[in-house]
Amino acid sequence: MDYALELRYQSLLKQLKEPFGPDIDLQVLLFLIGVEELGKGYQQFKKHEKTDLMHVAICTVLEPYGYYKFEGKDPDEWPHFTLQKDLPPLTESEQQALMKEAIVEYFEHHGYSTKHVQP
Repeated sequence: MDYALELRYQSLLKQLKEPFGPDIDLQVLLFLIGVEELGKGYQQFKKHEKTDLMHVAICTVLEPYGYYKFEGKDPDEWPHFTLQKDLPPLTESEQQALMKEAIVEYFEHHGYSTKHVQP
């Protein structure tokens, strides 16, 4: 386990719990990123749109790692990506660590500090 990454991730969660509630987790973070990248603000989304938002978020956070490339937006302003390279086979814990790192990097890039915050 990468303790430095886990501290950064926990710091991010601590900052986001106040505005978004105590049950924030990887899925919620991906949803928030998807909503942000869509750029239309929060609204009621249909089930398939929520799934699409999660996909947009995954592509967005993995783009800096070279896995996806942003291609543009469709007429409804939804972002589209193309797969650049397949993810290597990962265990569940390795996949979770990659997503935590990518999410932390995304939020740091968007102005959040993930320096360790005392409880």
